[in-house]
Parts: sequence; C-alpha cells; structure tokens
Amino acid sequence: MNPLWQHMLAAQKREREQLLREMSQIRGFMPLLMKRRNGGRWSREERKALQEQIQAIAHVSPYLVVLVLPGSFALMPVLAWWLDRRRIHRRLH
Repeated sequence: MNPLWQHMLAAQKREREQLLREMSQIRGFMPLLMKRRNGGRWSREERKALQEQIQAIAHVSPYLVVLVLPGSFALMPVLAWWLDRRRIHRRLH
C-alpha cells in the first residue's frame, strides 16, 4: 500500500477517535442548557459541566462545517490530514 495512503488512513482513524471522544462529552447538553429556560437554576457543578460541553462543541465544529458541505465524504480525509499536519507543526515549534 502507498505510504501516503497509509498516512492518510492513520490520520483519519486518529481524528475519528478524537471526534468520538469529543462527542461523548456533549451528551446531555440540551436538557442541561434548557434547565434555566424552564425555570430551574444551574448549580456550580452544572455550570462547570456546561462550560466543558461548550468547549467540546468548539473542538468538534471544524468537523461539523465539513459535514455540511457538498461532497463532505471526500473532504473528511483531507480535513484529517490537515489537522494532523497542524499538530505536527505545533510540536516542532
């Protein structure tokens, strides 16, 4: 198999696993967010959980943008490669 292809597949697998970890942190976000609207009050722990979930959503947003675009299935490996390239660049500096 082509080394470039192997590298792209490995990057895609890594990013998929990262996306799944981030998405698992978002569970229960809407009921917690709507608690205040429905007349309840957030405790300190709930506020902290909301902040963590909003940060998780911010990490997932590049994937969501790509998924909305036409031809997103073809763009996902390119996004995984680009994100992996940025991570490598940050380690070097």
